[in-house]
Amino acid sequence: MEIRHLITFKSIVDLGGFSRAAVHLGYAQSTVTAHIQALEQELGVPLFDRLGKKVHLTEVGENFLVHAIEMIQLYTKAKDVFQMENEEVSTLKIGAPESLTIYRLPQIIQAFRSQNPKVNIMMKSGSCWELQDELRRGDLDIGFFLQAPLTDSDLYTETLIEEPLVILLPTTSDTRTLSTFTLNANENIILTEQGSYRDYFEAFLRSKGIATESGMEFWSVEAIKQCVMCGLGISILPLVAVQNEMQQQKLKVIHWDTNLGSVSTIMSWHKNRWQSRAARKFMEVVREQSSLWNQSIKS
Repeated sequence: MEIRHLITFKSIVDLGGFSRAAVHLGYAQSTVTAHIQALEQELGVPLFDRLGKKVHLTEVGENFLVHAIEMIQLYTKAKDVFQMENEEVSTLKIGAPESLTIYRLPQIIQAFRSQNPKVNIMMKSGSCWELQDELRRGDLDIGFFLQAPLTDSDLYTETLIEEPLVILLPTTSDTRTLSTFTLNANENIILTEQGSYRDYFEAFLRSKGIATESGMEFWSVEAIKQCVMCGLGISILPLVAVQNEMQQQKLKVIHWDTNLGSVSTIMSWHKNRWQSRAARKFMEVVREQSSLWNQSIKS
């Protein structure tokens, strides 16, 4: 049973088909088919039901997937030991939402790279929910989330800091507080992606009798800030993402009450995935750097 056959099998499951797995792995589709046929011949049972253009795991395939993932992780673990102990080039796969990638991780990565120049870092951006799924599948070494504290049977989580939130207003807006908050006739609601602090914001607006169904949705933190600054509407973001604009008086803010909901920056990794020396060193740097974040917020 060859490890490349197992990797091909897992890729088909993750990507939803033979042709997509072939593109992802850089194989001809006939090679992917040959890998699966070799596995099925060795096991003596089919791993997939082929229904037209769609493939579905058989019951045996579903059971085998668990063991295939374990074998791939064990292979990665063994290879990584030799790479790190011999100070050869290794790769660290890290996932984080856009706001943390821009405003929290650059200094961490810089500090880590100065100590470990031979370690390649692959950054994956996505929603917190997508990144959690990738951690569970073993596709990431470390994930960072910006959300309410969570408990997950597959993941270790470490809360680094509770992130203050602020409601963003254009500089031309009248002065408001949370208790006296209203929406002006010419103001739009600009929403982030589903989940996290967007849910808190929508619940707050509804409590004020403000409908949110016609809000505009942006996935980019920078796009949201630009829209607010040009007077298009109001929004909510973590304080760390708007500190520069606040200092430059490019927008107004209303500080959020954590009793209405709070979010934290969370570091997470899989409970059953062996952490390489590079991953452990990276987490050490994260803890060192995050200890300074509270001071930055207060200043």
